[in-house]
Amino acid sequence: MNKVVGIAILTFLACGQVQIVTSESIQAQTTQDRKAEADRLLQQGIQQCKTGYCEAALQSWQQALTIYREIKDRLGEGAALGNLGIAYKELGKYDKAIEFHLQALAILREIKDLSGEGSVLGNLGNAYHSLGKYDKAIDFQLQSLAIAREIKDRLGEGQSLGNLGLAYDSLGKYDKAIEYHLQSLAILREIKDRSGEGSVLGYLGNAYHSLGKYDKAIDFHLQYLAITREIKDLSGEGLALSNLGGMLSEAKRPELAILFYKQSINVREAIRKDIRKLDKDIQKSYLERVSSSYKRLADLLIQQGRIVEALQVLDLLKVQELEDYLKNIKGSDRSAQGVRLLEPEKAMNDKLLAISFENSPEINSQLANKIQQLPKSEINKVPDYLQKIPQGTALLYPLILSDRIEIILFSPNTIPISRTDKISQKELETLVIDFRAALVDSGSEDYKEPAAQLYKLLIKPIEAELIQAKATTILYAPDGILRYIPIAALYDGKQWLAEKYRISNLIAYSLFDFAPKLKTQPNILAGAFGGKAGEKKFGQNALPATLKEVQAIANSFQNSVTLTENNFSRQAIESKFKNYNILHLATHASFNIGRPENSFIIFGNGDKILLNEITDWQIPNIDLIVLSACQTGVGKLGDGVEILGFGYQVQKAGAKNAIASLWLVDDAGTQALMAAFYQELKKDNVTTTEALQRAQVSLIRSSEFNHPKYWSAFFAIGNGL
Repeated sequence: MNKVVGIAILTFLACGQVQIVTSESIQAQTTQDRKAEADRLLQQGIQQCKTGYCEAALQSWQQALTIYREIKDRLGEGAALGNLGIAYKELGKYDKAIEFHLQALAILREIKDLSGEGSVLGNLGNAYHSLGKYDKAIDFQLQSLAIAREIKDRLGEGQSLGNLGLAYDSLGKYDKAIEYHLQSLAILREIKDRSGEGSVLGYLGNAYHSLGKYDKAIDFHLQYLAITREIKDLSGEGLALSNLGGMLSEAKRPELAILFYKQSINVREAIRKDIRKLDKDIQKSYLERVSSSYKRLADLLIQQGRIVEALQVLDLLKVQELEDYLKNIKGSDRSAQGVRLLEPEKAMNDKLLAISFENSPEINSQLANKIQQLPKSEINKVPDYLQKIPQGTALLYPLILSDRIEIILFSPNTIPISRTDKISQKELETLVIDFRAALVDSGSEDYKEPAAQLYKLLIKPIEAELIQAKATTILYAPDGILRYIPIAALYDGKQWLAEKYRISNLIAYSLFDFAPKLKTQPNILAGAFGGKAGEKKFGQNALPATLKEVQAIANSFQNSVTLTENNFSRQAIESKFKNYNILHLATHASFNIGRPENSFIIFGNGDKILLNEITDWQIPNIDLIVLSACQTGVGKLGDGVEILGFGYQVQKAGAKNAIASLWLVDDAGTQALMAAFYQELKKDNVTTTEALQRAQVSLIRSSEFNHPKYWSAFFAIGNGL
């Protein structure tokens, strides 16, 4: 079940009056002016963190802290330290958050600021809660509660009681949690805090659900839903709808569960249209969990045989994963439409608040009967933009669930199909990790067995349909850990998949431009990291063969230019974008789990561009970006969203498609594949995906580079059709 976000996650500390400042930097000499600047920075940080820019807030608050210490303003110093603790908590650095909160607490106690002390104690409780140290969280929340009661701070009292309820809920002491939540609810109703009241109603719904009391759980969540709609809290509305969907699913009311989940997702897609309107206190908790709603809805739809709708949900899931990772996704006009409601669902939509646990079986049965009476053409209606898929192309969407994997296939002029393979998520992860380990080791001969097992899981169930559709190209939208392995290297016992199909990874079809590209003569801008400057600055190994790689490109293409070593700088590359349609970067690039800032591309002079900065490039004339020395999952594999993020950032910058590598291939192997790729690309009417497939097949049939380490590492993402 989803949990409603905590009430007092961010209790910011302010100091002084907000100053109206017209200059970005004040050259202050007097103590009064210095204090005004520090107060401005403190308020600036609060606004930055509230709108999701907690990294920037760290800088603002650190600058404020320095000034407060210089002018010996202890109240300001305590406020800045407390807010730094908040920022570190929001960034997931809980130990660091506690360190700053404790420093703030000492100062606020010293100057006898009871209100500030109570706020910091509550924030310490929240930080310990995030660490899973619930007993400590309770201790600090009780101290915060005592101060709130002493100074007659009714809002603070209600918040502390609610957070105590959350801590006891996390300990599994649901009756105790309910006791605290009911006290909190009474206060929040008394002071007419509708937002806080709604949140506590959601907490109560969660607690009663944990006790198996579905009637009370649904009642409290419906009250929460009503308040979110009244106060126009879209993120809270989406969460309430999702929680109701989850409970109705558990209670075996699948049609109603689907309707609530659909509404939850449609609210989320509406939020994405104007992402900055989302309250960040609620957004963080909501975004952490909302992706699971997409998966649960897709699972329910597949079980009901409603595959077109499931495909649409899976596509929106990709967009949601990007939002969780990059925080800058507005989607498209297509994704903003959300999930289509069937006519019986539309008719039921206005009656959602009248549903109770007691009448839900009857209502679910009525809804199911009306859906079953719909013409098949209505249930299986394919969106117009999906009908633009070129002939010979098939969409392949796997969905990893806890106990199985679902494979959805769609090709032109057909109805999408779904196939099920029983395998636990843990077993699948082990298989993927073993396969990847065998692929990256050119001395290993153990790759064919896992390659065959994965072929049996992912391709065999839909093999006949691929043949029937006369597919020559697979647009592949991998899920989770599957993003770390190339399906080109799946093996049917006789052939690799790369020998049978052109393959391009898909970000999401709702973000995909199916319009064919105009074939133009390749004009290539190529840069190479030999290693001298970058090796010294970033500790990266030299890549001497990259110099030969880009020279070979220059020799093959008259309209090309190469930049190497110190001449290969970010500024030099960016100044030449407009004159070329292919950008080839033979340099270290690393896409890693965690934050987008952990992923980067290095230039020959030691410059670096982070993944989240790629959209700064304005490259609408670039058809293709090639990263020939890229690595993913260095040190640890996650869900592969950083690979999805790379594809999206390139596309958002204006490029049509990209080629990158899943692991670092040795220089000679890379040079061989790239030489073959560009030789094919020179030919008339050869697309990026087709050229890559031909290059891979040429290495498969060579004696020196036929190990899949060399040819399967490279994958296309975007519109290379």
